[in-house]
Amino acid sequence: MSPDRSTCLRTHALPLVLILCAMTPAAWCDGTIAGADPVVLHEDGAWCWFEDERAIIHGDALIVGTVADGRNPDGTRNAGRRGHIEVVTFDLARMQRVGSVVLHSNLQADDHNSPAFMARADGRILAVYAKHGPENHFHYRITTRPGDTMHWEPERTFTPSANSRITYSNLFRLSAENAGRGRIYDFFRGLDNSFKPSYVYSNDGGESWHKGSVVINVPSKVKHRPYAKYASNGTDTVHIVYTEGHPRNYDNSVYHVFYRDGHLHRSDGTVIRPLSQGLVEPEEGTRIFQGDADNVAWTSDIHVDGEGRPYVVYSVQKDSAGLPTGQGGEDHRYRYAWWDGSEWNDHEIAYGGARLYAREDDYTGNVALDPQNLSRVYISTNVDPVSGKPLASGHYEIFEGVTGDGGATWEWQAVTEGSAVDNLRPIVPISRGRDRRRRRHVGVASRHRRFSRGQPAAHCPHQQRSVPGPVVAAGHLQVIHELRPGCSRDRGSAVGAC
Repeated sequence: MSPDRSTCLRTHALPLVLILCAMTPAAWCDGTIAGADPVVLHEDGAWCWFEDERAIIHGDALIVGTVADGRNPDGTRNAGRRGHIEVVTFDLARMQRVGSVVLHSNLQADDHNSPAFMARADGRILAVYAKHGPENHFHYRITTRPGDTMHWEPERTFTPSANSRITYSNLFRLSAENAGRGRIYDFFRGLDNSFKPSYVYSNDGGESWHKGSVVINVPSKVKHRPYAKYASNGTDTVHIVYTEGHPRNYDNSVYHVFYRDGHLHRSDGTVIRPLSQGLVEPEEGTRIFQGDADNVAWTSDIHVDGEGRPYVVYSVQKDSAGLPTGQGGEDHRYRYAWWDGSEWNDHEIAYGGARLYAREDDYTGNVALDPQNLSRVYISTNVDPVSGKPLASGHYEIFEGVTGDGGATWEWQAVTEGSAVDNLRPIVPISRGRDRRRRRHVGVASRHRRFSRGQPAAHCPHQQRSVPGPVVAAGHLQVIHELRPGCSRDRGSAVGAC
C-alpha cells in the first residue's frame, strides 16, 4: 500500500444497479428490441475491472459477483449490508433470477473487492476475493456441489506472507500443468508489500494454496504498481497485458508477455526468465503502445482467439500534459490491438469521452471485448464514438463496434440511447460450448447518488439496437478515491487509488 494513501485520499461510495435485458429471436424487429423488459440482477452492487472473471457462464447459469454499497433502491442507507461480497445467479435457459448469496458480510465497501470466479474440474465454483490492500490474506469459498450456486462451503483464507498487502483476484486453471491434473493460478497485487502483480497457485482445485512470486517489478524509488489484465487458453498459457503504473502517476505504455511451461515470454515466444523470478522491469515485455505525457494508457480487457492469439483493448487519455489533477481527462480514446503471430496490430477505434469524475482523470466508462467474437467490442462513452461530439442524453451510453478488417475501420451502433443514467463498465462473459441463441443481456449502472422515490435507479430503454453476442453486462465503480487539496498529478509521486 502506498504510504501516502491514508493522508492523500478520501473515499466515498456510490450505488450500483445491474440490469439485464433479454430477448429471443421473436423479439427482433428491424434491429430494435420490441417489448423487452429489463431484469434487475442486483439493486446494490459494484465491481472493478481488474478482477477476472467477474461474471461467468457455467452451463445455463450466469454468475455475477458484486460488492454492496449499503443503499436501498430509493437511495436511503442500508448500513447492515454495506461491504457485503455477494454472488448473483441468473438462469439463462429459464430467463429468471435464481437468487443471491452473501459470501462475506461487511468485508469492505470497495469495488476492488468483488470476487473472481472459476469453474473447477469437478463442476463446482471457486470464488476468491480480498480487501483493497489492508490485509495480508485473501478469502475463498467453494460451492458444495456442481450446479448449485446457492450453497457454499465455509470461508477460508490464505496468507502468502505476513507482510503481503493484497488487492484483486484473477483465477485461471491450466489443465496441462501439475502432471496433467491441472493447476490453478490466482494473480493478485501486493505479495510481500510489493504493490506489484503477483501470484499464488493451487494443485488441488483451490483447497490449499502455495506462495509464488512477484510477476512484474518496477525498479524505482517510487512504489509504482503495474496494472495487469490476464487471459488464458485454459490449457498451458496465461497472457498478461500491463502498464508501468497508475496513469495518474506515470505516462503509461502498454506491454504484453505470456506465461507457458514455467517461463515468461515476449509476444514472439522469446523466453525472458522463469515465472518464479518475474520481470525485472516492465520494458522486458513486448511494447504494444508507446505512451507519453499526452497519451497515457490504461488496460481494460484481454482475450485469446481459437489459435491462442491475444486481443487487447485499452484507453488512452489525450493532451493532459502539465495539467494538475482534476483539469485533464476531457478526451479519452479507445484502442484495439491484436497479435497476428509476428507483430502487434494496434488501432485507435473510438472516442471514449470525458473522465467519469474530477480528480481521477483517467477513469472512463470502459471498453470490453466479446470473447466469442473478437472482432466485436462494447464501449461506454458520453460522446459519439466516431465524431467525438457530446451525446444528446448527456450520459454515458453503451455502443457496439464491429470490425471486418482487423481493427482498421469500425461500424458502430447504439446499444443504449436516451438514457436517464450512465451506463458503465460493460463486460461480456465467456460462454464456450453454450448454444449461442440470440439473446441480449445488458447491464446498466448509475453513478447518481440521489433517487426520486418510486423511480428506478437505472433503466434499460426499450428501443435499443440488437446485439448478437451472448451476454453484455455493465457495472460501475462503487468506491471513488479523491485526492485531497494539495495532492497533485505527479508522474513521479506515489499517491495511489485504484
